[in-house]
Amino acid sequence: MKRILYLLLTLIACSCEEVVEVDLDESDPRLVVQASLLWNVDLQENIQVIRLTTTAPYFEEEVPPAIGATVKVTTETGMEYEFEEVADGIFTHEEVPALLDLEYQLHITYEGEEYFATETLIPVPQLDFVEQKRGGFSGDEYEFKVFYRDPAEVENYYLFRYLNEQISLQIYDDEFTNGNQTFAFFSDEDAVAGDLVGFQIQGISKGFYEYMFILRSQAGSSNGGPFQTQPSIVRGNIVNVTDPENFAFGYFRLSATNFLAYEVK
Repeated sequence: MKRILYLLLTLIACSCEEVVEVDLDESDPRLVVQASLLWNVDLQENIQVIRLTTTAPYFEEEVPPAIGATVKVTTETGMEYEFEEVADGIFTHEEVPALLDLEYQLHITYEGEEYFATETLIPVPQLDFVEQKRGGFSGDEYEFKVFYRDPAEVENYYLFRYLNEQISLQIYDDEFTNGNQTFAFFSDEDAVAGDLVGFQIQGISKGFYEYMFILRSQAGSSNGGPFQTQPSIVRGNIVNVTDPENFAFGYFRLSATNFLAYEVK
């Protein structure tokens, strides 16, 4: 009887160690564009960075860079700025001017195909001050309100970043706050008195706001269940003019930014 029991346990142990090979359908790599051109109004120099990668198989650990592309930004006034590839898939330029409310175009050539996007540089209000208090379920989280005044009679959309140990993002529109002093809200359970944290406001277009809203909704509704609805493909504003079916992922956007540093009390 003991021999039979030992044999059963051995078979169970061996079966638990069996490697299961999963065959996943793999599509051709697509271009992925990270092109957020941001100008801090308080700085003289603003180095602009555009990163190009490609999609990779599900179990691939590294993100492949898109090497050898040509990248330039032009303006509706006819100015051209050729970006330099300073590392694999990393393109930079130090002299792109910040011309508010002007339309800019992104031009990318990669593996014989042309990609194009257009966006307008959005102005941004100043960050005025921060209010803090303790809150959360246990009362030990720091809660911050960072105040700003929304311009009147203009449809505005904002992206806020809170920077401490980690970066938190919030997006807002001014549908109910147009022309008023209002605030963005953040909470941080890891903050302690004496921390120097940062708040950044960016003015964004309606198109990018809707793009981020969809991404946030999909991330928030993903519970990891085996029968959950799979997220849909979220496409940005970058168009492959050579082959529209071979579209790129990502978004080309521009914004003035304002930054406020704050010491936690």
